[in-house]
Amino acid sequence: MAAFAWALCLMGAVVMASIVLTGAGRAKADFTLDDLKAPRAMFDRLPPFGQRAVWAQENSWEALTLGAPAMLLCLIAGVESPTATAAAWAWPAVRVVYLAAYVGNIPPLRGLCWASGVTAVGICYVEGLRAVLANG
Repeated sequence: MAAFAWALCLMGAVVMASIVLTGAGRAKADFTLDDLKAPRAMFDRLPPFGQRAVWAQENSWEALTLGAPAMLLCLIAGVESPTATAAAWAWPAVRVVYLAAYVGNIPPLRGLCWASGVTAVGICYVEGLRAVLANG
């Protein structure tokens, strides 16, 4: 069951990495303290990789909100499925590759990672629901 807790922690780290990538893009756009008044207004000044980093960061938050409940469900339900465990480890792993593919502008790899991550989360939801239903 530790895999589900680790997946949550690692996905938090992925979100933090996406924030760092966004910061790198802002640094290239000569971010100043005045930009704090309206940080989204500087989007057009970001280099292309910085714009993709912003989108990747937004998507990382979405992935966290989709996957975190699945991992919590598995933790609470006491899931001991090897399939769910593998899916839990795969989820943050493919999200790291997703970040690199998104910022590096490799759409086919990004799409494969997105689909793999959603599949991993779906497996955890299914296994978590099975455990809940089996335990009454």
